[in-house]
Amino acid sequence: MPYEAPTHTVERSIRARTGAKIVAGIDEVGRGAWAGPVTVCAAITGLRRPPEGLTDSKLLTVKRRGELAAELSGWVTAHALGHSSPQEIDDLGMTAALRLAAIRALEALPVRPDAVILDGKHDYLGAPWQVRTVIKGDQSCVAVAAASVLAKVKRDAMMAELGAACADFAFEANAGYPSPVHKAALAEQGPTEHHRLSWSYLDALPKWRHLKKQRVPVLGGPVTEIEGQLGFDF
Repeated sequence: MPYEAPTHTVERSIRARTGAKIVAGIDEVGRGAWAGPVTVCAAITGLRRPPEGLTDSKLLTVKRRGELAAELSGWVTAHALGHSSPQEIDDLGMTAALRLAAIRALEALPVRPDAVILDGKHDYLGAPWQVRTVIKGDQSCVAVAAASVLAKVKRDAMMAELGAACADFAFEANAGYPSPVHKAALAEQGPTEHHRLSWSYLDALPKWRHLKKQRVPVLGGPVTEIEGQLGFDF
């Protein structure tokens, strides 16, 4: 399927309006999975011409994602990844877990960005970071597209490693998302230590629903949660 190549238009706009010199693109992967971490990549690319075929990781084949990730690792000015574990997702909720993973990625960069382009419409990062949200930024912004590919390939590799110890769940194929094989293994064997135990899928498993973890609301009022339990990404 043909698609338009991402550009530096948003980054140029941020630089012109704010005087920012270093702009990072951020994207996440694993938000809708039932198992495994949520992973965030922060990538700094500058204004150079991107590698041929760069776009949202979900539009690429597994083979092409791997090839692009290898190329991007040497092409980007800098990049870093942050993760929030299933336990952190259960304890904090998805919005706070995404923020934690994003902060870990940003703080792991060798330089602190002056501004951030965040994929999507929700700013889960917030102050003190200067954030511009861009819907479908992983298709339209070079730095976000690069972060998308790097995050997806890294998390898929992590889930493949987990799959070696949980063969019946086929994490290497579904990356922790609810594929038929994954669902069948859950119904028979119950959740593993890699599963998110606060999620509603356990309500449909009478044999295991007693394991569901109730998250205690944070003091100071409710926080609008980013939807995270729907969709497939493998």
